[in-house]
Amino acid sequence: MPIPKNAAAERMDPRVRRTRALLREAALQLAAERDVELLTIADIAARATVNRATVYQHYRDRDALLLDAMEEEIGRLAHAAARCPLTRPADRTPVELTDLFGHVEANATLYRRMLGPGGAARFINRLRELLAREVAGQLGSDDADGPEESGPARELHAHYVAGAFVGVFTAWVSMPVRPSAAEAAQEVWRVLRGAPAAGPAET
Repeated sequence: MPIPKNAAAERMDPRVRRTRALLREAALQLAAERDVELLTIADIAARATVNRATVYQHYRDRDALLLDAMEEEIGRLAHAAARCPLTRPADRTPVELTDLFGHVEANATLYRRMLGPGGAARFINRLRELLAREVAGQLGSDDADGPEESGPARELHAHYVAGAFVGVFTAWVSMPVRPSAAEAAQEVWRVLRGAPAAGPAET
């Protein structure tokens, strides 16, 4: 299992850090090129120009390697979600929500591979976990509108919203012709805040 990115990781042998960086880079490159389920340890080893035994010295399996490779990206997305004021009124879409969709759009190929039918379950679960954590923090903040929620209610609410985001991101990046980040954020904001969905334009 990969060592967490903390003080222990900083004391890691520089050669180990370099090897893991090569493996993570190779995994991300391949994940953007083909379905994740089609990737093998041998593929990643070949792209990283190491042998299979070297990969297993650092990661117990392919999914552990992929999750480590995506951890930084997941963290960036969760950080963007943390800046998004999900508890504000529904009258105007927060620019932070548009920025969140913009981040996913900028990495659409990678997210389409990782969230699609051939994606990695561990990645999806980790993404949902971190998003729920950030949403729960907002629901419990002093800026949250509406009645204060208890621990279990807040947790369920946070996972509901996080699951909705993962579902929306999955569908959005897979659309042959998808709405812009601003359009997607606007519609999602309407739904999150309980506003009626936008109907067809009148002629």
